[in-house]
Amino acid sequence: MKQYDVIVIGAGPAGIFTALELADKGLEILVLEKGRDIRKRHCYSSSEKSTCINCKPCDIVCGWGGAGAFSDGKLTLTTEFGGILDAYMEKTKVAELIEYIDGIYLKFGATTTVYGGEHKEEIRKLQRIAAAADLSFIPARIRHLGTEKCLEILTRMRDYLEDKCEIRTMTPVEHILVKDGKYEGVELVNGEIVRSKYLVVAPGREGSEWFAAQAAQLGLSMVTNPVDIGVRVELPATIMEHITETVYESKLVYYTKSFDDRIRTFCMNPYGVVSTENNSGLVTVNGHSYAEKRTQNTNFALLVSKSFTQPFKEPITYGKSIAKLANLLGGGVIVQRLGDLLDGRRSTAERITRGLVEPTLKDATPGDLSLVLPYRHMVAITEMLEALDIVAPGVNSRHTLLYGVEVKFYSSRPNLTNNLETQISNLFAIGDGAGVTRGLAQASAAGVVVAREIQCRTGK
Repeated sequence: MKQYDVIVIGAGPAGIFTALELADKGLEILVLEKGRDIRKRHCYSSSEKSTCINCKPCDIVCGWGGAGAFSDGKLTLTTEFGGILDAYMEKTKVAELIEYIDGIYLKFGATTTVYGGEHKEEIRKLQRIAAAADLSFIPARIRHLGTEKCLEILTRMRDYLEDKCEIRTMTPVEHILVKDGKYEGVELVNGEIVRSKYLVVAPGREGSEWFAAQAAQLGLSMVTNPVDIGVRVELPATIMEHITETVYESKLVYYTKSFDDRIRTFCMNPYGVVSTENNSGLVTVNGHSYAEKRTQNTNFALLVSKSFTQPFKEPITYGKSIAKLANLLGGGVIVQRLGDLLDGRRSTAERITRGLVEPTLKDATPGDLSLVLPYRHMVAITEMLEALDIVAPGVNSRHTLLYGVEVKFYSSRPNLTNNLETQISNLFAIGDGAGVTRGLAQASAAGVVVAREIQCRTGK
């Protein structure tokens, strides 16, 4: 039986950057990925303009590159959002890591264009207007890769690592093996046992439920993160141009007057498209922009963050139950005009067609999101849209489209050391699926943190 130095579970950005940082260090590295290799990933619904056929595993969220392979490909070059690495190290250290991984993306073909680095006076003006609407406007430097460019970059990374480590795709892990409190190896779904000295668990959002189950079996103490549930908003791109042309993507945070719940914008896609993704059989909504083609619309998510206390400890199950209800009522993603929502009626195909916003997600089912989302979430969304209308007049139009639901399944994380090591020695947990990060930049940086710690311990 071959003994590896390092096994990496998950070939998303966190796992890839772990492997990149350890490459050429004389270590035996094995990367295990439950999805397909990057050149074999193919979404039938996207290419054939058809409805989702529930491929297993889903090529949108699984495979080499993770969910990021077909994502909008935005590197948020800031410590203010995109993860909580600053809970484990100083913000200055996080900033250094983000700058480092940004350089690696550039080496593999990322665009040199960065948004948000200039236009300081315009940014200050937006912050003043936002503050008057009780919104916190958090600008960020953004390097936009674009959906098609992101795929190319991740493919180059895969080719670079081809002869530097062993990569097994379509290879799910069944169990993490620990004996007498010490990590030993992993058991694959086919029953094969693979051993290593170090294990890096980087499961991605799609693997968050699997990791939560593994952590429970191993007796790892977990921290329950807020549950993020909401909708994706689609409107004419001209309404948001004064923001997106200045900073490309911004983070706008609001606390509701009714319940003091936190709601924020997330994943803003100028001139982009609304898309779907399949999370373990549940169809949820997402969005992205391309680098070289445009639509007439801009879309972004509004996510309501709710923190629960004991005895609640299953945030992923909670999020999935709401997504399941949307799928039950709409057969997938539901779309509703804001005016219909405010009037207390479902949208129909006829009302959507004569609206001013042409939906980019054609197979979304016209329906009523108030039958799916909890009341407090609906109140938060409508209050946020009213506030956003002050910053960008037209957001709160009756023709604005709302797609639901959008759920982020990265809601539980283990107690970790500053080096992102679990309570079990030599077992590290990183990335979105471990609840530590929420985007490409910090997920990639987390991989570097763990890889450097392993280098120190091995002397290589």
